[in-house]
Amino acid sequence: MKRKISILLCAVLAAFLVTACSSDNQAEYDTETLEQATEVLIEYCASADEATTEQWKSLTDFELEYQLMQSGLPFTPEGFLGALDAWPAAVEECGAYIGHGDFTITAEGDEINVTTTGEFEDRNAEITVVYDSDSRLDSLSVSAEYGVGEILQKSGLNTILGMGTVFVVLIFISIVISLLKYIPVLGEKLKKKNQTGISHVEASGQTGASPSAPAKEAEAPEDQGTEDDSELIAVITAAIAAAQAESGSEGGMDGFVVRSIRRRPSNKWKA
Repeated sequence: MKRKISILLCAVLAAFLVTACSSDNQAEYDTETLEQATEVLIEYCASADEATTEQWKSLTDFELEYQLMQSGLPFTPEGFLGALDAWPAAVEECGAYIGHGDFTITAEGDEINVTTTGEFEDRNAEITVVYDSDSRLDSLSVSAEYGVGEILQKSGLNTILGMGTVFVVLIFISIVISLLKYIPVLGEKLKKKNQTGISHVEASGQTGASPSAPAKEAEAPEDQGTEDDSELIAVITAAIAAAQAESGSEGGMDGFVVRSIRRRPSNKWKA
């Protein structure tokens, strides 16, 4: 029994400590100040045109900080310019601004959220203005509220768009795959073309070298003729020497020199 009571007391104490810690971490704020600042911010964003926004952006950091400080509103330069940029996108999505309802303030850690339902021409939207722990403006966002039909319509369009993209990609891939069969054919054609070019080059090389062949062949008879003349001179000289030796002529071959041999125009030996 005592053990159960001690466990229960520990659980209560732990819950108390968690609650105390969470309450200490929440930022403190003044409800009236935040509601007034949020009201001014929404009304100013709704009335500001593009020229006004550009004029604010053209100011230096010091000038912008000074202007916001003079207004007495807890606006930071980054948060204020961000709100001016976010509002036109909300109007484009939801239509012209008409008004808003009551504010709801919630603190989550170091952030303080001021929310309200904004009424626009096309559809309602949730307007959320975020302040930091010092109750200074951090950001503004507008979230459009779509009906069930609009949500289903957007979902259907997104589905169709996604499936269409997938099918287009698949068709493109199938076309590429179907064209792959022509790659070997093109390769064979290029290979044959290269071989034909090489054959033409070799043939042209042989044709260019052929004229030199008859010249070499022509040189051969000249060399052969020279050799035949030398043999003929030797044979004739030997025959004359033998004839003189048989006739008993004095002196033999002394003083006999064959200087030249001429071929007569007509060959009387055959006659």
